[in-house]
Amino acid sequence: MAKLFITDTILRDAHQSQAATRMRIEDMLPACDILDSIGYWSLECWGGATFDSCLRFLNEDPWERLRTLRKALPHTKLQMLFRGQNILGYKHYADDVVEQFCRKAIENGIDVIRIFDALNDVRNLEAAIKYTKKYGGWCEPALSYTISPVHSEDYFVKLAKELVQMGADSICIKDMANLLLPYSAYSLVKRLKAEIDVPIHLHTHNTTGTGDMTILKAVEAGVDIVDTALSPLGNGTSQPATEPLVATLKGTERDTGLDLNKMAEAAKHFRGVAARLKKEGVLDPKVLSVDTNTLMYQVPGGMLSNLINQLKQANAEDKYYEVLAEIPRVREDFGYPPLVTPTSQIVGSQAVLNVLSGERYKMFTKESKGVLAGEYGRLPGKVNEEVRRKALGPDGKVITCRPADLLEPELAKYTEELKGIAKSEEDVLSYALFPQVAMKFFENRDKKAGETPAAKPEPAAQAAPAKAAPADSGVRTLYVEDLTEKV
Repeated sequence: MAKLFITDTILRDAHQSQAATRMRIEDMLPACDILDSIGYWSLECWGGATFDSCLRFLNEDPWERLRTLRKALPHTKLQMLFRGQNILGYKHYADDVVEQFCRKAIENGIDVIRIFDALNDVRNLEAAIKYTKKYGGWCEPALSYTISPVHSEDYFVKLAKELVQMGADSICIKDMANLLLPYSAYSLVKRLKAEIDVPIHLHTHNTTGTGDMTILKAVEAGVDIVDTALSPLGNGTSQPATEPLVATLKGTERDTGLDLNKMAEAAKHFRGVAARLKKEGVLDPKVLSVDTNTLMYQVPGGMLSNLINQLKQANAEDKYYEVLAEIPRVREDFGYPPLVTPTSQIVGSQAVLNVLSGERYKMFTKESKGVLAGEYGRLPGKVNEEVRRKALGPDGKVITCRPADLLEPELAKYTEELKGIAKSEEDVLSYALFPQVAMKFFENRDKKAGETPAAKPEPAAQAAPAKAAPADSGVRTLYVEDLTEKV
């Protein structure tokens, strides 16, 4: 077997998972020379919640961050996480916006685009795969890993084969909730290596304490690339730490060839960054503790904290375990969606509603209705039709086509709305994804540059967004009080 390649997530998922995506570009740059010399397969540094967090919390232009990192890391592939038809936002965008985003991401410095869909609906990956390939990016579609009666090993192997036919350069097993156990990882990787001919890339976390073992068994099965995070922000809700894996494989046939002394130098810098984030209160030591609730309830760590916040707001913290027990039931009724953004928040919020209202499905969130109506794509399992009728009414229509086929082109509209305000095509994309947040960022940028802020656009039909995420979170949270609709 060949050497194992490593993607380090220190510049993206490590701080998204542990410190609410609050690492700044000035935290990254001093370590870039040494990171660039280590020999990683790639550095994950963009996408996910970083785009939103840059604009919303850090007053940074995410595009400028990418260009700066590209200059500082000339010898290493830069990788991003892309939510399929959702891009980096929380709704489906038209294909012309997906195309422009892929083009500009690659143009500004991204090499590898990892593309996932919360429902594993390949129709929601089509456009992103097509345009990543068109503009010369490395296309890495992901299998959103979960456990349910419909998510068997055969299911994931079949899905991987379909993605290879669509143009995948590599396949990622995306274990966002740390549910992939070591021997299951060995079996799945073994099957994939035998049945498809592109590299297999494993992404997991260490929330339940099984991540290191899962990676090691995957390595034994022949996995080509794994995600790890340098130790100052590794383990816990983040990825397993990089250095122990490199040390473990040294001198074996899977030796990574990476230099532990260089990693120690980079880790020294990031220990200082982690200490500052801890002092600021965005890195809570709790994220490092093992939480086996994920294994019992199949609920990702970030979803648990959202539930606790919702129950606190409703003065109903005593209902925590009732809600945890309700989540698998809602998930079954909804056709077993994997619990990843945004379906994790949708299922969690509906479970809270079911418990607090004292009657299951007395009320539905707008998003729950959307899931049941097919707005997010094809659900993996059989939906409880009684629940669907209750949500949509007896004449409720269910979308059966690719949801994005119902969307008119949007890019020209966003460009027109931002005439006189946007300074680049990238500004238009920032606005398309996060209109209110981007406008505030543009105003602050203009003031800083000593310019008169341009008048705000007045889009024809721009609904107010759901309540923004609390300050301790890098992602949008769905709140019961502003999403409920009585049936």
